Parts: sequence; C-alpha cells; structure tokens
Amino acid sequence: MTPDELALAFEQHRPRLRAVAYRMLGNPDDADDALQEAWLRLNRTGDEGIDNLAAWLTTVTGRICLDILRSRSTRREDPLPSGRPDDSAPEILDDASPDPVREAELADVVGVAMQVVLESLDPAERLAFVLHDLFAVPYEQIAPVLGRSVAAARQLASRGRRRVQSGPGAQRAAGDDAGDDVGRRAATPGRTDRQVVEAFLLASRTGDLAGLLAVLAPDVVLRADQAALAAASEAADRGAPLLAREVRGAAAVAGAFRGRAGGAVPALIDGSIGFAYAPNGTPLGLFAVVVHDGRIAAVDMMGDPTTVAEAHVLLLG
Repeated sequence: MTPDELALAFEQHRPRLRAVAYRMLGNPDDADDALQEAWLRLNRTGDEGIDNLAAWLTTVTGRICLDILRSRSTRREDPLPSGRPDDSAPEILDDASPDPVREAELADVVGVAMQVVLESLDPAERLAFVLHDLFAVPYEQIAPVLGRSVAAARQLASRGRRRVQSGPGAQRAAGDDAGDDVGRRAATPGRTDRQVVEAFLLASRTGDLAGLLAVLAPDVVLRADQAALAAASEAADRGAPLLAREVRGAAAVAGAFRGRAGGAVPALIDGSIGFAYAPNGTPLGLFAVVVHDGRIAAVDMMGDPTTVAEAHVLLLG
C-alpha cells in the first residue's frame, strides 16, 4: 500500500482498536496513546508480509496495552477513574452503519461498573477476557499476544470470566443480591435452556452487564425484523438504544438489552425456548433463542403482527 492507503486502512480499523484499548486500559487518553503507538509501528513496518491487517493490528494493540498494564503493576500505579464511561465511546446501535468495524466500535457499552471489575484482573487475565469475551477474538490470536499456549490463553480468559461473574460489577447498583444470583446461575454447569433464558432476563431487567455477559456467547448474534426495528426506534425516542438489523458480539448485544426486558417472560415459541414481550399476558413480540453450551448464541427478534399471531407460543412465566 502507499502511505496514504495505509493510513486510510488504519483509520478503518481505528474504532475497533480504540474500543479494545479503552476496555483494556480504562482511560481514553491511554487508549489514544496505545493507538498512536500501533499506528507508528504499522507506519514503520508497512503492510508487506501482513496477510490479515485487522488481526495484526489487534495483536499489536493488545501487546501495547499489555505492556502498559504490566508497567502500571510494576509502578503500582492505576489510571485515575473518570467516574463514567468515555464520553466518546458510542452507545447507539445504528442500522445506518451495519459494517463490522462500526459494530465493533458500538460494542463499547459495558460502562464503569464493568471497568471496576476489570481493574481487579491481572494484565494477562484482563487481556484474554476482554479480547475473547467482549470482542470475540479467537484464542489462537490471543495466545501469541500473551506469549502463552492456546490452552493457557483459554485458562486465563476462563479465570477472568469467573472473577467478573463474582465481582462487584455482577451486583445491582441498588445493592441487593440479584447480580450475585445471576452470576451463580450463569456459572452453574448443566443448567437448562430455560434457566439460561431466565438468567438473561433477570440480568437485562436489573441492568447487570456482568450477568448478561456471563450468559451470552462471545460471538452471539442478535437479528431483528423490520417491525421489531420500528418498535426499537420508538423506544429510542424515550432514551433506549437503537438497534441494527444485525448486532454481533456479547458486549453489543448486552448493551442492547441492558435495563430492558420489562414485561418479557420465558416462553416456548413453536416448541423451542425463547421469551416473549407480553405485558398483559398477550404476546406482542417474540424472541427466539438458540442456546449452545449453556450460553445464548443467537436471538431473533420478531415484531411482525402476522408472525407473532401465527406462532404457537406458550408463556412460561
């Protein structure tokens, strides 16, 4: 690539890289510094020999963030807490921007509560958990960043996940034990698909992001029909986030459902588990769910009146 083409390519990946760096470092200034260093390294080396620029940039950014975190640990320094998420971190899922890079940028919705928990993880756990569970980076790409085996990277992410599920970010801001209950149920082996859905709905209603992340697969996908998108657009006028026709990644899907699901109950939809929006006992919207290995892998939102009316729905709540 020419220098201008290389700069343009980097800018295309910047939103995802900044989301990764911000979630790793917890400080917008540090995240920008990490991205500047990543750009300088790319500018020095060029793209020759790089088969997958996105993966290369993620690896380099991850290594830079890991070095910064380890340096903080050595000096016993931590970033000053801002008290709120980065103002520049987007929280709206806009159907006008369906490309993966934009969706990755929009995935940075986990906020201060999750950041407090992430601060408790050691640098390696934090990197493995953030890259895999929040940004769906495969362990095969994470292992070289850590200088560990794939199995070790998997173990680090698992350890970080357990600590996130049991940490203070897994509790409701109101201070009750609902968040802990979600974390315990999410971490319980052999739970039924209905229990997974119940844990998801509880975490959604209470705004428990750690609980949502605990029951969502890292590469979960949320799809919505046109009627569901229209309903979400109306809700956005009342402060709820907009939805894209397709949303991917645990962080983005968790952000879409956080603080919602009021009036939703578990349901069998044409014989399969899911949940229904039925505020008065009559289904007005359906959410078909695919559960795989104890986590939600897909959610299909259906708001079309004909589709809802023709579905065989058994409310379980």
